[in-house]
Amino acid sequence: MALPESVTVCECWARDGLQSIAEVVPTARKIEVINRIIASGVRKLEVTSFSHPKLLPQFADCVEVLAAIDRRDDVTYVVLMPNAKGFERFEICQKQGHGADEIILMISSSEAHNLVNFRMSHDDAKRAHAAVMQRAHDLGVRVIGCPGTVYGCPISGDVPMDRVVDITRFYLEHGADTIMLGDTTGAANPLLVRERIGELQARFPDARFIAHFHDTRGNGVVNSFVALEMGLRYVDTSLGAIGGQPASGADMYQHGFTGNTCTEDLVCLLHEMGVDTGIDVEAMISNGKLVETVLDQRLRANVIRSGPVNHEPKRYDPAAKPARESVAAV
Repeated sequence: MALPESVTVCECWARDGLQSIAEVVPTARKIEVINRIIASGVRKLEVTSFSHPKLLPQFADCVEVLAAIDRRDDVTYVVLMPNAKGFERFEICQKQGHGADEIILMISSSEAHNLVNFRMSHDDAKRAHAAVMQRAHDLGVRVIGCPGTVYGCPISGDVPMDRVVDITRFYLEHGADTIMLGDTTGAANPLLVRERIGELQARFPDARFIAHFHDTRGNGVVNSFVALEMGLRYVDTSLGAIGGQPASGADMYQHGFTGNTCTEDLVCLLHEMGVDTGIDVEAMISNGKLVETVLDQRLRANVIRSGPVNHEPKRYDPAAKPARESVAAV
């Protein structure tokens, strides 16, 4: 299978990334990073969430962020929409001219996970989301429907394919523009990706799917690569590979790394293979270093330390003192 000539990379740092961070990032720093992301050539990004501020204080400033970030006609701005109450706040922003182009609605394919994550059964979630989708369409806002836990659930284990198909069909029948296939806690592997995406493509040949993988077990880049080989043109990533379970104070249902596929590593890989993302690699690496400063922690991107692959001769002095002590190869 051939890779596409170009891919739309959606940068999720400001939403799916930050939702996992308990310490609230100052609004000004969020705006700074978002604007730097846009300047680096990213043309689609998640900017905030309308989750209840008491449950997720990280996004209590969602209105302020939307009102202050840079706006470009060639950039798609995305927000997460948890429920109808959140949509009421978003609706005001939209009518005031600082809303978003797309909203994400998510129902976990695993009902057990949906009850833990959203406190709603499948039937209740479908009723609520159908109403929100209609209101979004009335405002001219596109909808990303997201079946979560597509490849497995940390609570109930393996997820039957018919559950994934059911949630996908629900969103498409109610007018979702794209379907985000959520690998919520990094359960996917390349074989399962081929099986599940292949079946969904066969059942819904006109649907546009988004590859959304988590790097819990280190498989985010390879799973994204497989999805792109299968014809997907949209992929979600996060600077520093952060993201995952919302930092709401609830018990963790997945331990270890919970973040998204790493933006820096996947974009550099695609760049090396001639796939156009429109993103300036050096600017993106600079952004990766910036977010480590903003969060005051070392994150998980490889290329912000190695740099992109060097294709030109460069001066090398083996007698020169190394910049820092290195571990001897064994």
